[in-house]
Amino acid sequence: MSRPTPYEILNRKRRGEELPEKEIAFFLEGFRRGAVADYQMTAFLMAVAIRGMSPAETRALTTAVTRSGEQWSLRDHFPFIADKHSTGGVGDKVSLALAPWVAACGVQVGMLSGRGLGHTGGTLDKLETIPGFNAHLSRKEIVRCIERTGCAIATSTDAIAPADRRMYALRDVTGTVESLPLITASIMSKKLAFGASYLILDVKTGSGAFMSSPAEAAELARSLIRAAAGTKMKVEAMLTDMDQPLGFAIGNANEVIEAMAVLQGRGPEDVRELTRAQGERILIASGNYDLESAGVALDEALASGKALSKAKEWIEAQGGDPEFIERPELLGVPKHTLEVRSPRSGWLSSIDTAKLGMISVSLGAGRLQHHDPVDPAAGIAMLVPRGGEIRAGTVLAVLRWSRSSLDGETMAKKLLSTMSFADEPSPPRPLIQSLITEETE
Repeated sequence: MSRPTPYEILNRKRRGEELPEKEIAFFLEGFRRGAVADYQMTAFLMAVAIRGMSPAETRALTTAVTRSGEQWSLRDHFPFIADKHSTGGVGDKVSLALAPWVAACGVQVGMLSGRGLGHTGGTLDKLETIPGFNAHLSRKEIVRCIERTGCAIATSTDAIAPADRRMYALRDVTGTVESLPLITASIMSKKLAFGASYLILDVKTGSGAFMSSPAEAAELARSLIRAAAGTKMKVEAMLTDMDQPLGFAIGNANEVIEAMAVLQGRGPEDVRELTRAQGERILIASGNYDLESAGVALDEALASGKALSKAKEWIEAQGGDPEFIERPELLGVPKHTLEVRSPRSGWLSSIDTAKLGMISVSLGAGRLQHHDPVDPAAGIAMLVPRGGEIRAGTVLAVLRWSRSSLDGETMAKKLLSTMSFADEPSPPRPLIQSLITEETE
């Protein structure tokens, strides 16, 4: 039987038919070679966004995108190595503390990170506020760094899942970014190419997440886990709250400093809790710990100073100067700051976290397009969490910026518009809502 043409594949997907793995692989290979044009891939992406994909189709698409470039398979080099991915939020600096904290317990961690876009921050942007830090590492350099320090965080190279990069550029301008199968293939293709032994996913839900409802977040988590079925990588997902910023610091330098505070045994309680919980899952997955001993090891690494020492060692190994931990001004100082005060007494009942993140972007802490410049020192310092009791005049947040074109009072009004106030306290939301594993999926 002759192989179907790209035109026939597009027509069948448009009608909602399920495509076999071989046809998806054929279509992606044609796109890689140039035999499938951008306009044909755009039609395919739109058909997928409208018609969806079965789990088998999504897995096939993920595999095909993975195979479009290099496959590093780091688990072949290490007895056990863990990876972590967050679906993105506001104030999420967990990766910066997690990697050295786990490495201080003798378990190796490697991650490929990305830049922030829209209201979500990027780990790479945070790391590049550190003087001299080099996140552009080859496979050989990542392996060397992990061998030396136990951890490494770098940016994905052009050789990892190159089809995803081209597909995302088309998705970005055609309204197909939010398709669940396409999100799954984009995330998991890079993770499978990296090839860790274990991956912990932090899937956010709430007003600052791409998947605002717990049901949507759980659906994404299950899709990501299913995409790795049959591979040598074990995947688990935590559903975590993003109905308010994680921690108090929003903005790149702010968040790096707060992550280091966590490793000093300080920092916001929610950041410590989430980082520790993800660290426990990694240590347990390594086979060297159970739940009790994992918690003990993490607590001892923090109390003894090993976690902070490991962070300094890792930062130096990637060319950075850890002196900023004692001298945070080395990461940059904004030209302007402004306190934003509460207009009334009561409780801070809710925060539109996505809009808050976009205010941070307007201050210079993020970007709307990939080429936009970022101001390391810009951002927001939140001083009152959702559910916190306040009085009229209480300082809710501090704006930090350097752009001369910005009017602070206007930005303060925008920030207040993201908040709602009430006469009674709001019911608390759990930070960690559930754990989805291959067994429970």
